[in-house]
Amino acid sequence: MKRLFLLAATLLTAFAAQAQQAIFEKHDTRSPQFNDDGTVTLRVKAPEAKKVTVIGDCIKGGHQEMTNQDGIWSYTTAVLPPELYSYRFYVDGAEVQDAGNIERSRDVRSFMSTFIVSKEEGDCGYLYQNHNVEHGDVAHVWYDSPQLGMKRRMSIYTPPGYDKGKAYPVLYLLHGAGGDEEAWLTLGRTAQIMDNLIALGKAKPMIVVMPNGNASEAAAKTLSISLPLREGRGGSYEESFSDIMNYMKSHYKIKKGADNTALCGLSMGGYHTFRISMLNAGTFGYMGLFSAAVRLERTEKSLEQQLAEHPEAAAQLKALFAAKPHLYWIAIGKDDFLFQQNVALRQYLDKMQYPYEYFENEGGHIWRNWRIYLSMFAQRLF
Repeated sequence: MKRLFLLAATLLTAFAAQAQQAIFEKHDTRSPQFNDDGTVTLRVKAPEAKKVTVIGDCIKGGHQEMTNQDGIWSYTTAVLPPELYSYRFYVDGAEVQDAGNIERSRDVRSFMSTFIVSKEEGDCGYLYQNHNVEHGDVAHVWYDSPQLGMKRRMSIYTPPGYDKGKAYPVLYLLHGAGGDEEAWLTLGRTAQIMDNLIALGKAKPMIVVMPNGNASEAAAKTLSISLPLREGRGGSYEESFSDIMNYMKSHYKIKKGADNTALCGLSMGGYHTFRISMLNAGTFGYMGLFSAAVRLERTEKSLEQQLAEHPEAAAQLKALFAAKPHLYWIAIGKDDFLFQQNVALRQYLDKMQYPYEYFENEGGHIWRNWRIYLSMFAQRLF
């Protein structure tokens, strides 16, 4: 018995030592390095490499060759405005993450190292960082979806003080194609944005629900790429959205009614917002379409033509605005490939005299814009 105890103790010690070994790994490359002049220096150690390249949205032209000094390759950016930036290295053609930087995120299949630049309190970089404020909590829960025929996973942010018993309004926040229930937390910085806006008194405390919009997938799957109209085993995602809302009503303290319920999403999630709100007139008092795919079917026909051919959808849209929502908010970048679809949507809304608000900025179909849209939209709610 004593020998068995000694063997177990030895194995446990060996396992602990192995688990702790990363603590003692030496990283002699400081990266990223934030310089006093507002630039950022990125470094990677590759003494045997012949060519090292860095790519990312912080890199001039999107990619640049790095400079070698004694096996340490480096690149210094231009002065960067406040924002969250991403990058990765290629060492002789092989993809390499920044070993000196533990901050990274996944966008569909791509993993990128990240860093945040902030100049002052309240700028977008500030909103994306963790600060010494009251923090909300994030839970990953499984819920039954009878309409899709499976248990499904979603992420839920609850604001500071939620556990004290008060009920809160709820925002349903939807991701785009290729994303999942983790996208808005990692790439979108939702928890940080909400914590900071609430602490600054710029947004009301609210619950934020981030479901998985891939109807055929139960949960996050690294190699999953969904299409806007992809269906699950039991039906479409838009029709199954009531399963999500029913779970929230039975498991969380949420305020009832359209005055306390908001829905928004990016790209495919914008399409879902467009269709789900039409299928549930009077349910949502606030709707946000971020770089939204706006259509009823895959076709080259204009939205007005599609609605003319689907009078039931036109009637749904009419009922939605007849319910007098507080806000129907459309946001898109000038270079977004879905820009013309949004022009068509606004033309139809104008023709029908349906009230909406519109925000247009620079850039395309990118997370840099969607984080801004969330930060703006959240301040308009409830």
